[in-house]
Amino acid sequence: MRHLLGIGLLVTALTSVSVLAQDTKASDAAARLKAPQGFTVNVFASGLSRPRLMTVGDDGSLYVAEQGANEVSRLVDANGDGVAEQVDVIAKDMPLAHGVAWHDGWLYVSEGNRIERIQDADGDGTFEGREVVTTNIPEAVHHVTRTVHFGPDGMMYVSTGSSSNNNPESDPRRAAILRFNPDGSIPADNPYANDEDPKRQPIWAEGLRNSVDFLFTPDGQLWADHNGSDNLGNDVPPEEVVINVEKGKHYGWPYCYTPDLGVVSADAKDVQDTRVPFGGSISSCDQSTPALFTDLAHSAPLGMTLYTGTAFPAEYQRNIFEAYHGSWNSSVARDCKVQMIVVKDGAPVSSEPFLTGFRDNDQENCGGAWGRPAGVAVGKNGELFVSDDQNGNIYRVTYTG
Repeated sequence: MRHLLGIGLLVTALTSVSVLAQDTKASDAAARLKAPQGFTVNVFASGLSRPRLMTVGDDGSLYVAEQGANEVSRLVDANGDGVAEQVDVIAKDMPLAHGVAWHDGWLYVSEGNRIERIQDADGDGTFEGREVVTTNIPEAVHHVTRTVHFGPDGMMYVSTGSSSNNNPESDPRRAAILRFNPDGSIPADNPYANDEDPKRQPIWAEGLRNSVDFLFTPDGQLWADHNGSDNLGNDVPPEEVVINVEKGKHYGWPYCYTPDLGVVSADAKDVQDTRVPFGGSISSCDQSTPALFTDLAHSAPLGMTLYTGTAFPAEYQRNIFEAYHGSWNSSVARDCKVQMIVVKDGAPVSSEPFLTGFRDNDQENCGGAWGRPAGVAVGKNGELFVSDDQNGNIYRVTYTG
């Protein structure tokens, strides 16, 4: 158990206000951040080791994958003051732990080369149950993060990144979203469940270079983000921040990408990355499915969540909040921030910054910035949690009017 110092007030109305804290470093962290009018930001926890994706348990605690420590931790706010008093490490030796998801009383954890699940069966706070669910995912190379979520169909979905920037894969399980039964077996209705190549059997959709996170909409659609290929310039390809991922479809990489910026029209066509000759599973960009919504190249979208709470004003509800990790190799710096993707009538229609201030100036690339948001999660009281894997903080955003 790690005990944390209490950290109080923070940021409102895009300006800094007084900070009440004994932990000066954490106070400074909070004072840097800017949220829209009426919102307050505080440091919920600090001192974590590359915190990435998060989820909230039935107990109301925040569970986070600490990728730098190969651990999963529970952050407990026992007195309800908006600050975690303790961090309990509930599982160790989970290499490249990245995603966490609850299903049927188990906490599933996506690691570099497997999915495990842990359980506190007797409710005493100790996760004594632990078992490997599947190793039917490719080894962690280049893009090493794997993310796990459960769909409304009860199936386990896992995203896996590519092993290179733009080389076609020899293992079809890379650059894909995979689908399993909760026990790790192959569902009979997977699009390639009966393929003679067993490595194709878990594939749900492919051509996704690095879909670091995804979510399910109220009507059951799977929406994912996607980091496109590098070395095509500062503006190409746009980041595909919302993709409607459907059974058996191909989303272009490494052969094609969506060229539109912002809302992608219904009749849009992907275009070819001419560096990569067609081959493998598609022979034309006509076979590639465009994104729904894009943003500036090198924004690096990571964690994403649909705001399902009611504590935020109506204009913020039912929108997507997405952590942009920002640029590291672009001569035109892209901001690291939390972006809100506005959803109307079941479609993304616009976007705007929600949480900023992670850089010292607009010219700074986020690879060297003070902070970089990585994950987002909605809390039991409708607050928004944001993990920062650059400095080990987790922030809590609330609406105070």
